[in-house]
Amino acid sequence: MKKSTACVHAGNSNHNPAHGLNTPIYTSSAFGYLDTAENIYPRYYNTPNQEVVVQKLCALEQGEAGLLFGSGMAAISTTMLALLQAGDHVILQRDLYGGTHHFVTTELKRVGVDYTLVEETTVDQLEAALQSTTKLVYIETPSNPLLKITDVAAVGSWAQQHRLISVIDNTFASPINQNPIPLGIDVAIHSGTKYLGGHSDLCFGAVITSQSIRDRIYGTAINLGGSVNAATCALIERSLKTLSLRVIQQNKNAQAVAEFLQQHAGVQQVHYPGLANHPGHDIAQRQMQGFGGMLSFEPKVGGGEGAEQFMRQLKIITPAISLGGIESLICAPAKTSHIKLSAEERQQVGVSDELLRISVGIEDTEDLLEDLQQALVMIEEL
Repeated sequence: MKKSTACVHAGNSNHNPAHGLNTPIYTSSAFGYLDTAENIYPRYYNTPNQEVVVQKLCALEQGEAGLLFGSGMAAISTTMLALLQAGDHVILQRDLYGGTHHFVTTELKRVGVDYTLVEETTVDQLEAALQSTTKLVYIETPSNPLLKITDVAAVGSWAQQHRLISVIDNTFASPINQNPIPLGIDVAIHSGTKYLGGHSDLCFGAVITSQSIRDRIYGTAINLGGSVNAATCALIERSLKTLSLRVIQQNKNAQAVAEFLQQHAGVQQVHYPGLANHPGHDIAQRQMQGFGGMLSFEPKVGGGEGAEQFMRQLKIITPAISLGGIESLICAPAKTSHIKLSAEERQQVGVSDELLRISVGIEDTEDLLEDLQQALVMIEEL
């Protein structure tokens, strides 16, 4: 099935005795066990509602198996803690999502895992960071919030050559725009709170991988207990059915917004892989089916206070935390996603006080451009 068809039909439940089109919500936390092949329990990640969602995500990401978690960070932290042990070393890119960066810098050393943050995820820099104890390489592309692009196939091939597990945060791209597993990556992680849920009303995470790696993660996942309840799974399944439609419109809108901001005199820099002058444009064009709904830019507003005043002038685009929903949102990463980083760490990864990140929604394109235009005019007059 093509992706739009898979969004609707992959993983559909056959457990429905009334022949309804939607998967029944199994509200039970207790299941009978005498005549079952395995004990079913929500914390064991094997209830019907959990499995239906995982099957749909596996079809979209072209993976064998997966797990659902209560948040994106639960998916990230459980995966790392399951695949690494004391004495191991992991290589990660420096410009990570702030929550991931904070987890790595505060938790890994505490459990005896060493790490190296590389400035660029090129094979040369990865090779330079490689140690005899390296077990895992972790990338995020497009990155949050500067939309840096990593050559996924190159990293996957390099990791295979050195027998390392490769992990990618594929949240910004979504499975509609990018499929890392066929490109050689072992584990694809999503903060499903974003594009997979898509309506700013769910919090969950997902890991899609091979059956063997899923089995390695599974024991730690049970111990940490970050599973998802049936009602949330039903809403996830519902949301995934429109994922392709939503992302296609968000791609279109984000391209138009990026091109508008790039030519505007009130903007000094725009970060979006769909722009021809973006440093990773050629790679993105090769490995992505769409450039995504995320972009960031720096308006000429003289720092964080000016950036906040600009956001207050917007009428449609809403200043709010998170991303990937049907509505367009804007935030200052220095005050939101990267607030746990020190000022020095933010400077190292290029997150300035005036940097603004837009999660472009599915609104009419012209309305979004007009909203940005009037806000830029208003801020010039203040």
